[in-house]
Amino acid sequence: MVEICRNIASSQRFQNFITWIIVLAGVLVGMETYPYLVKNHGDVLHGLDKIVLGIFVVEIAIKMIAEGKKPWRFFKDSWNIFDFVIVAAAFLPVGSQYVTVLRLARLLRVLRLVRALPRLQVLVSALLKSIPSMGYVSLLLFLLFYVYGVAGVFMFGQNDPIHFSSLQLAMVSLFRAVTLEDWTDLMYIQMYGCGNYGYDGNPLCTASHAYPVAGALFFISFVLLGTMIILNLFIGVIMNGMAEAQKESDQYAEAQRYLSGEPLDSELHDELEGLEKQMAELQTTIARLGRRARAERSLRPPSPQIAAAAPSPAE
Repeated sequence: MVEICRNIASSQRFQNFITWIIVLAGVLVGMETYPYLVKNHGDVLHGLDKIVLGIFVVEIAIKMIAEGKKPWRFFKDSWNIFDFVIVAAAFLPVGSQYVTVLRLARLLRVLRLVRALPRLQVLVSALLKSIPSMGYVSLLLFLLFYVYGVAGVFMFGQNDPIHFSSLQLAMVSLFRAVTLEDWTDLMYIQMYGCGNYGYDGNPLCTASHAYPVAGALFFISFVLLGTMIILNLFIGVIMNGMAEAQKESDQYAEAQRYLSGEPLDSELHDELEGLEKQMAELQTTIARLGRRARAERSLRPPSPQIAAAAPSPAE
């Protein structure tokens, strides 16, 4: 039984079948967003959803049985834990008032495509590997927002109370600018004054003042630093994590092929042959040095202390 389940779990056909079931689960959840479909075919949709859930339960059971007498090893893989939590969420004891929670739990099944498609696993792994470095880049971006936000309140708070009357509003306005969403409007309000641009007679414009040079330098420098430099650091960090994740994925695939007896990649095969040759040469050198050391010890005359302690022939 264990061997049968192990063969099924490692079968490519079984994995492809589960992938299509995950796609079907996502389609079913999407169809339930159309009220007329639920009204006319609700029973069919719910029946198919129960079948899908049953298949997922059977899949997890097969993978746990495949571990033999140690089924807890199933949970050593983080992706298996991910699958188990998503499937178990469908059995939460919630009432009808929490039907939205159940629908969202069923929607999470679509995320199992990440497990089913190796390329998506590489992308997710790259993002997870990039989180520590992204944290430092985010801290740098926050400092940039904070410095420019405080400066914006001091410089433009009176002229533009809608966007720079407080620090929190200033940081929200800067976020709008860093996404390049009508950031030029924010700049023109400061360059020409709220009475001449943007406010159109709004009573909040009580102290219109133009900053033609300071306004342009402020926003252009912020966009250059925030968008053109710091946000590109995020891309660089993610690309670096992508390269590391791809390398680990290739090494894992080569290891699996080696354990299964399949031929290795030519480059890796040549590298292994080179290492084996170096190990053989190293063992030969060690053996030769050992023989030389033993020969030198046998030819070396005994020390005076040993000669004096040795018994004479008369004795």
